[in-house]
Amino acid sequence: MNLHQLKRHFPWITLLVLILLVGIMDPTFLRPQNLMELGADIAPLFIMALGMTLAIYIGGIDLSAQSVANMTTVLATLSLPYLGVFSALLIALVGLLFGAVSGLVTTRLKVPSFIATLAVGGLALSVGQFASGQRALHMDVAARDQAFGWMFGRTAGIPHELVVSLGLLAIAWFIQSRTTAGRTLKAVGAGELAAVASGIRVERYKVLAFALSGLFAAIAGLMFSVKLSGGSPTLAEGFLLPAIVAVLVGGTPLTGGVGGVVNTLIGAMIVAVVRASMLYLNIPATGQQIFFGIVLIVAIALTIDRSKMRIVK
Repeated sequence: MNLHQLKRHFPWITLLVLILLVGIMDPTFLRPQNLMELGADIAPLFIMALGMTLAIYIGGIDLSAQSVANMTTVLATLSLPYLGVFSALLIALVGLLFGAVSGLVTTRLKVPSFIATLAVGGLALSVGQFASGQRALHMDVAARDQAFGWMFGRTAGIPHELVVSLGLLAIAWFIQSRTTAGRTLKAVGAGELAAVASGIRVERYKVLAFALSGLFAAIAGLMFSVKLSGGSPTLAEGFLLPAIVAVLVGGTPLTGGVGGVVNTLIGAMIVAVVRASMLYLNIPATGQQIFFGIVLIVAIALTIDRSKMRIVK
């Protein structure tokens, strides 16, 4: 097996090595219950990363995901007393809308996705700040438990957050692997010009990818909000960088066309183990951001397909 063939196995090998290293430092880390707790804690970030995977899969990027999640924590908190469980539908529609706007700006106005999504993220931030009055909001606990109590708790010792996130993974995998849209997204990521030449309506599918990214970011925001019993324009702050890292270290490069949502599961687990080890070593949040920034640069350098990027600007 040469280096190129081995490269696709790097994510799970890295995960295995990290788990063993942290397990040596703290033997209790390897307990199944502890690992499930770790998965439950990382669930909102993983859901955000799932949506971002679809945007990166086509060779784009979604920098609005964190702001959309922040905004939806506010909207979920405000709408819960009036809509109950149907506030989830409102959140989903808002996420789809903001994601679709990012896609339309990218495809119709020919604005690079990192600029388009950064601008849409600014809009989402403003909506969240205006709706919240720039303050933290608190949910009514009884209303939260009645509408979204199923999202938390345990069944046979398994955290419900873990079940929800794996269910969303299954949906994302089905879209990616078993639908025409998913196969088209891969074709766009592998070679957009070839996809256009073959008659594919590329713009439509790019908008779909960004819309789904917005949807998953909104669901992540809803989980944040319900888990923390409130909303704030900054509640999910600091999750954008780890979410991007989860996608890239999982094996979906910025140039797109390979990898996918299952790879992001491995990447999210790597992020979870790294964060747990940092907490064990008492590394502050600022140190964690520095580390993830370095990992992001290394991940891009190792995974990017330079044949698609002859000139770097």
